[in-house]
Amino acid sequence: MSAEADLTTTPLSNLHRDLGARMTPFAGFSMPVRYPAGVIAEHTHTRRAAGLFDVSHMGQIRLTARGGGGVERAAAALERLTPGDIKALRPGRMRYTQFTDERGGILDDLMVTSMGDHLYLVVNAATGAGDVALLEAGLSGDCEIEVLERRALVAVQGPKAVAAVARLIPDAARLTFMQAATWSYEGERLPISRSGYTGEDGFEISVPGHAAEAFARRLLGEDEVEPAGLGARDSLRLEAGLCLHGHDIDETTTPVEAGLAWSIRRRRGEEGGFPGAEAIRRQLAEGPPRRRVGLRPLGRAPVREGAAIRGPSGKRVGAVTSGGFGPTVGGPVAMGYVEASLAAPGTALELELRGRGAPAEVTALPFVPPGRRGGGREAEGGRR
Repeated sequence: MSAEADLTTTPLSNLHRDLGARMTPFAGFSMPVRYPAGVIAEHTHTRRAAGLFDVSHMGQIRLTARGGGGVERAAAALERLTPGDIKALRPGRMRYTQFTDERGGILDDLMVTSMGDHLYLVVNAATGAGDVALLEAGLSGDCEIEVLERRALVAVQGPKAVAAVARLIPDAARLTFMQAATWSYEGERLPISRSGYTGEDGFEISVPGHAAEAFARRLLGEDEVEPAGLGARDSLRLEAGLCLHGHDIDETTTPVEAGLAWSIRRRRGEEGGFPGAEAIRRQLAEGPPRRRVGLRPLGRAPVREGAAIRGPSGKRVGAVTSGGFGPTVGGPVAMGYVEASLAAPGTALELELRGRGAPAEVTALPFVPPGRRGGGREAEGGRR
């Protein structure tokens, strides 16, 4: 049996092939990395209009309290595994948080939405099985844990995404950033959130698998919308300064080191009660020993993940965790961890490039300002 045959396909697999996508293995799935237009064209179109991304590889999970108690009981239970302030979520609101271990390391990052009678979680593909096992081990006595395996997840991102989606579901335009609701479309119930992972405005839409291809084709029929693959998704999120789990964040990084302390609200920081609380609270109070920073190589060549970062004395002070060409920036961009004393914007550093040192400087994140979103704002962190 071929390696490709071992991969899981998404409900949009036939559509990708019809559109001429180049497919690639990703977290056990066969996913489109790019379409014939190419990564730069897909990236640029998303920044200017709207890109449609298949993110059905992400895990979708429904968390419901057992024996009554409503969503409040489910939220209280989930707080045993994450530093997020889940109990404060009002119906229709969503929050970015992390699963942490006893040392404060990030096992995964996720989005949590209160749907009124249950919590809806979106987790990373590569860690999905581990996340479900974590939930079952920690919460099964209090919550029913349902993995929504037969649903697709479609992201429509860009400054014209709202106009395009509103032609199919007019009320979706009323959502504000980090807000969600469920609407009917051609007899199907579609949970829709005004969120995404490109730094642009837009939506993530959960669709029953049997209806996903028709729905995606309908969206692609709108003048503003073009397909975009994993390549453009990666360059967009890098320009937006957003973390990718397994690269910029993992079990060796804490939320504070990763610049995600904003996701830990005061109550959780003071009360603790989640794995790694002691280590995270100490870093919140004293500062972390290292920090995630933006890096701008001063040449034209991109610097890739794993490249050493050296300080003014030539000493290794960290490593690049994500790097590449930023089409909107018009040059190379990267992120990595450095000693806290070297994390200030403007700090001169050297990055290892093809066996030699290439000059770079620390820069504030994001590299590209976030696109305008409707209504209220809440910062996004890292995932997938």
